[in-house]
Amino acid sequence: MSLAMRAHALHSAPKMGKTSPPNRDWTQIYAIYGMDQWHTLLFLLFNAFLFSLLSVLFLLYFDPFCSFLEWAFPLLFAAGGGAARFAAGFTGCVAALSSVCLFVAAGNFFYSSVALQHEMAQRIVGHVNDWSSVKLALDIGCGRGILLNSVATQLKKTGSSGRVVGLDRSKRTTLSTLRTANMEGVGEYVTCREGDVRSLPFGDNYFDVVVSAVFLHTVGKEYGHRTVEAAAERMRVLGEMVRVLKPGGMGVVWDLVHVPEYVRRLQELKMEDIRVSERVTAFMVSSHIVSFRKPSQQPIPGMGEVRLDWRFFNQVIN
Repeated sequence: MSLAMRAHALHSAPKMGKTSPPNRDWTQIYAIYGMDQWHTLLFLLFNAFLFSLLSVLFLLYFDPFCSFLEWAFPLLFAAGGGAARFAAGFTGCVAALSSVCLFVAAGNFFYSSVALQHEMAQRIVGHVNDWSSVKLALDIGCGRGILLNSVATQLKKTGSSGRVVGLDRSKRTTLSTLRTANMEGVGEYVTCREGDVRSLPFGDNYFDVVVSAVFLHTVGKEYGHRTVEAAAERMRVLGEMVRVLKPGGMGVVWDLVHVPEYVRRLQELKMEDIRVSERVTAFMVSSHIVSFRKPSQQPIPGMGEVRLDWRFFNQVIN
């Protein structure tokens, strides 16, 4: 069976158990976690307002602008002709449509950064059937701690004595994440560490559960997202995730764009129960949740080897 067909079969597999997300308003989530990349949101909003202003100016000063075109470009726009009016109207329409698209992009970016991240964290948690038996969990690229604290909350609800470790590249981020854990009332279940995700500072078969949310696609971005080098770096992190996972342990990854690569690599590593969720639009691109289980008995061959079928690189799981 071809890889694309197998991926489709995985996508069509029955969904795992889910927990019902708690009723939380986005303002409550934002009050605790804030949002990353404010500069991106401000850039989108600034340009949206700029194009809105241009479209309004074209509407208010349509005739003077037509006259200006006829005066400035007499060879292109003859006086009294319809070409200048068409050009002015077309330019105004493009400006209006651009402003609408930018406002939509800004709204989706904000929603993806706050409410959607919390919702997807609940879905990720729901992929693990029994949190009461989890002693150690790892969140790779914990960031603000939305997923990290969702895992800790689930551990607390089930009366588990387990803990969840959040790993991030920045010490400043880990300190901020610990504060959000205390605000959520799960500080005793959370530990944060600074470390390199490409070489996790943990031993083999260490965690019962390993999770990650919208992080893996950022690894190797210094090489460019669509390069062989960047893909190899992402596969290296995925291999590290498998390495530190206990036999029989569960891995769950929510990420953007590159999910087909992850499915391919997990199949190469002989992971079991690989499942791909339905498509979710996040940050204006497609995203999926991929879950898998590490075999209880079978050793994992070729852990240090990165082999990719680049014909599968740009395929999208529908």
